[in-house]
Amino acid sequence: MSDLIQIAQQNILAPVGLAESDLDRMLGELTGQGVDAADLYFQSSRLESWVLEDGIIKEGAHNIEQGAGIRVISGEKTGFAYSDELQLPTLQEAARAARAITRSGSSQSVQIAGSPIANQLYAPLNPLPSLNEAEKVELLQALDREARKQDPRVKQVIVSLVAAQDIILVAAIDGTLSADVRPLVRLNVHVIAEQNGRREQGSSGGGARQSLDYFLQESRGLEYAREAVRQALVNLDAVDAPAGSMPVVLGPGWPGVLLHEA
Repeated sequence: MSDLIQIAQQNILAPVGLAESDLDRMLGELTGQGVDAADLYFQSSRLESWVLEDGIIKEGAHNIEQGAGIRVISGEKTGFAYSDELQLPTLQEAARAARAITRSGSSQSVQIAGSPIANQLYAPLNPLPSLNEAEKVELLQALDREARKQDPRVKQVIVSLVAAQDIILVAAIDGTLSADVRPLVRLNVHVIAEQNGRREQGSSGGGARQSLDYFLQESRGLEYAREAVRQALVNLDAVDAPAGSMPVVLGPGWPGVLLHEA
């Protein structure tokens, strides 16, 4: 059994008292004459966000969402049912609802065998606790200070930090059992600069399927702040593009056609 499947089972199935044998039974109820394919899809998502504005934490949120979807395919028909509650009786009821698209045939047993380990593109980590609360606040404040020290014309700085983890578990009637653990972090810096009554803005940021330490490496977070300020200052010095009537010289052939079509 792969590490991904173990993580998915520990975070999705174990907390509600479900076991792999329960998935076997539900899949068995989905089989029968006329059923071409069927699968169980479980997902658990956690998201945490922080917003710092003018040096003060203005917003903070922590969300947890989970649910399951059950799909049965028979010819051109697809039966689908879902539930936000991961209790066995509720899931069995959803399975019966999805199975109702094919009335004939009896159920069969399904033995989940797992699936080959695919090429892993990112580590199955949880980025939410990769920095503690004090470290997250310090990161946001450090970017606020970095942006303001670039130029006295910087009047407002907004820094947002998001960390999320999606855990997915899929079981199918062909015996396949697959899982994925998807970390995601994102950091954005938004700057407003003012000069002679004119206000302009700039923004920069980035993200990765890594831990929050990603923004501390190679001064990435600080570079976002500097780039946001640079954009705002460039916009302050920007002038209107030339407008009005002006001569246009076109060669024969396609240039004229393109102008006509425009």
